[in-house]
Amino acid sequence: MHRFLKPLWVLPLLASVLTAQESAVLPKQALKTNGLVIHHETPGTAERFSELFSKGVMYGRLRSNTFYFRWKEEDEKHAINLITALGASMVFDSAAYHGFDFGVGLYGSQAFFNEKDDPVARLKPGKDTLSRYDFVNTGTKAMGVIAQAWLRYGGIPDTQLTLGRQLVETFYTKSNDTKMIPNTFDGFVAKTAALPQTALTLGYLAEAKLRDHTQSHAVLMYGDANSTSHLYPQWSENDDSAMHRGLTYTALRAAGKPTHAPLIVGDLQNTSIDRLKISAAFYAVPDLLSQAMGELGYTFGLGGWTLVPGVRYIRQFDNGAGSVGGASYTTDTTGYTRPDSLDSQMFGARLIAKKGIYRFNLAYTQVADEADLVTPWRGFPTSGYTRSMGIYNWRANVRSYRLELKVNDNAEAVYKDLFIQASVLYIDADEKKESYHMQDELYYYAGFIQNVPSLPQLQWKLRLGYAQFLHSEDERFSYLDSRFELNYLF
Repeated sequence: MHRFLKPLWVLPLLASVLTAQESAVLPKQALKTNGLVIHHETPGTAERFSELFSKGVMYGRLRSNTFYFRWKEEDEKHAINLITALGASMVFDSAAYHGFDFGVGLYGSQAFFNEKDDPVARLKPGKDTLSRYDFVNTGTKAMGVIAQAWLRYGGIPDTQLTLGRQLVETFYTKSNDTKMIPNTFDGFVAKTAALPQTALTLGYLAEAKLRDHTQSHAVLMYGDANSTSHLYPQWSENDDSAMHRGLTYTALRAAGKPTHAPLIVGDLQNTSIDRLKISAAFYAVPDLLSQAMGELGYTFGLGGWTLVPGVRYIRQFDNGAGSVGGASYTTDTTGYTRPDSLDSQMFGARLIAKKGIYRFNLAYTQVADEADLVTPWRGFPTSGYTRSMGIYNWRANVRSYRLELKVNDNAEAVYKDLFIQASVLYIDADEKKESYHMQDELYYYAGFIQNVPSLPQLQWKLRLGYAQFLHSEDERFSYLDSRFELNYLF
């Protein structure tokens, strides 16, 4: 198909919007502030095989995204850029027949930008609206992928077993569907709530497919000239912003390490002790790297407020990756105490205060002066504490302090009243380490989300972030990151 005709496949979806009927109750599906889609209408149970389809549910979505990124000063490596995109998806969830059901999700994106003014290699957050790898090798700015294709068994009480390409929502793995196509994984996932007051997820994930990829790839391997003969091989495998650039195909092969090792994840939440929530998670990439996380949160009331103090601890274990790629995921280990070790840890503390429509979050995180934390699957170690849009503050010897305010959050994810999220983040970096983004900075964030009251299926979202680097020699790196998004869910 000619590349200029690829976007035409969305026309039937546009026609379906014109015939969609408004609902007096909650819409079929809704979009949370973190990009997670929740379903208010779910499939039924099939008595006959033919009802797998008739009692299933089709979820549609049309979206647009616009990104404007402006550096304080431009140079060869820092370019002001503007990019916009249109996208659509259709996801079918079948009814359950004898405990079995299945799902398929088709996603598409068409990016619009001027390569002469905005070179693809220097695009910032908008890069995820297309596959850079496909663009430099074929010239296409469009993506069309099967991002979900799974078979599930739910015949065991309070348990689901899912095989195939799927969204995997754990502490370390997220769909992070804030661009055009979600982050998905190929593998097997088991979820159970059979244990009293406990939710448990275990997954064996053979491959991943990042948001800007059209093909699955290794979970912890960076492409290079020996992994593919195509242009820009570094974009062919896991090229997430938090990926370790030293774990290349060539380096792993030379060290006798697996280039396509699986990602094994586990996630647990327990509320068996009154007012105390216990969370734990782990990941392991055999023969390379592993992490474990533990978190406690205690809820109590005081003077009309609900207070939730919490603490989080993360330990990273080097199982051989450090000697291959080094302690820094940029591969520049200047200033690192043990340049060839990825053993590290992080501590975080926070206090959440809630009253009415207001929610405050005061938090602190500190990464040990050992190694960077490696988590390139869109699950962020500082999330819920000091993570703000576009910020990667889990590198060695980084301390972060953040105050956040949320207004009008709700569980249904239908924001008829304007949702506001604002925060100020201070990052105390270790400037003895010379690799990228190791400068002290203040980061200001403001986000606004609203569902159109007369048409709750339509949601707009505006997010603004400004990074101010505090030392005079770094001021030129200050930047504005602005994003505007429209979503119509039907």
